[in-house]
Amino acid sequence: MNEIKCPQCGTVFQVDETGYAKIVSQIRDSEFARELEQRERSLVEQREQAVRLAVAQERSRAQEGAASSAARIAELEALLEAAKREGAAGIEALKRDQKARERAVQAEHARALADAAAERDARIAQLERELSVQNAAVSAEKQLAVAEARAALERERDALAAQVELVRAEGERAASALREEMATKLRAKDELISYKDEEIARYKDMKARLSTKMVGESLEQHCEAEFNKLRATAFPRAYFEKDNDVVDGTKGDYVFRECDEDGTEVVSIMFEMKNENDETATKHRNEDFLKKLDADRRKKGCEYAVLVTLLEPESELYNEGIVDVGYRYEKMYVVRPQFFIPIISILRNAALSAMTYKAELARARSQNVDVTRFEEQMEDFKAKFGRNYELASRKFQQAIDEIDKTIDHLQKTKDALLGSERNLRLANDKAQDLTIKRLTRNNPTMKAAFAALQEGDGRG
Repeated sequence: MNEIKCPQCGTVFQVDETGYAKIVSQIRDSEFARELEQRERSLVEQREQAVRLAVAQERSRAQEGAASSAARIAELEALLEAAKREGAAGIEALKRDQKARERAVQAEHARALADAAAERDARIAQLERELSVQNAAVSAEKQLAVAEARAALERERDALAAQVELVRAEGERAASALREEMATKLRAKDELISYKDEEIARYKDMKARLSTKMVGESLEQHCEAEFNKLRATAFPRAYFEKDNDVVDGTKGDYVFRECDEDGTEVVSIMFEMKNENDETATKHRNEDFLKKLDADRRKKGCEYAVLVTLLEPESELYNEGIVDVGYRYEKMYVVRPQFFIPIISILRNAALSAMTYKAELARARSQNVDVTRFEEQMEDFKAKFGRNYELASRKFQQAIDEIDKTIDHLQKTKDALLGSERNLRLANDKAQDLTIKRLTRNNPTMKAAFAALQEGDGRG
């Protein structure tokens, strides 16, 4: 459906696709007719303007011929006046000549007028023929344009009709699909309501026939049966049994524990199952059992605590799914019986992922410990090496000092020896210079002794 607003009164009304297409076609036909009428008036105005232009041109030519004749007459009159001034003798001749010329001018003027009129008539006839041809061409063009516009409008009308038909078919298919979808949803809703009613009736019937204790035991049996269905396939290394170990006068309902292939515990859960008969006078709330469940979890060393409950059946909080009450008690959840297996799977998978991270963390810590030990050994080696280097450096410096002292002592010894050598050289030089003359000089006794020796040597 399309909405159309009246430009006069402002009223908005709706029309279907066919009516809308007709209105559009009428508007286009009227616009096309108005355009053709405007073009026809324009061609008529052009034709009249061309006729007026031709008449104005002919009149201009006739006026130009009259002006030329008047100029000629003026020229002849001037000649006549000149002839009068020349003498009376030629006046008669000039008059005759003047009359002849006037007749010639008049004849020429008449012929010019006749030629102009004939030319004007011929031009008018030619313009009328051209106008007739132009009118015929305009008429043919108009007919061709009308035919083309009509064909285009018919094609557009057919396209719009096909589009409207396609839209209508798509609308019918969408409506049919929507009806089928709604019918399917309604059937599913009815089936779900019927199933819920049957479940409610079954539970009510079961509760009406059981005592309060048996109601709780039936929930425990249900959870145990559900677990045993999957024990062999999903939980082959899991332990799920009733908690019979009383600690400080209290115990839980069931304990779940699972270990990996190496015997390392993966996850442990303390379960509490709570149900209540509709005819029970005192109605319990789930929060009444959370504190005891948390205490049981801690006493039995379980990592998680889960309350499986049918209490508060009208509560939207507990009916939505798994409820995390960790804000009250650490690692505690409240679930309905249908989420008993899913909560075990979720906690088990989270624990497995955590074990992977723990193993990686342990490896990282081990590597870190190895690095720390290596660094400690390196620091110890550096410290010991530093001490040994310091001792060796001190001993080396002491040896250098002793060597320096020895060198200084040897240098002094060398200087002393060099001094002795100089003294010995001087002594040798003095010994070389020693003669008998020098020994006996100023010593008569020695002189006499040597003289006696020399004489004895001469005799012998």
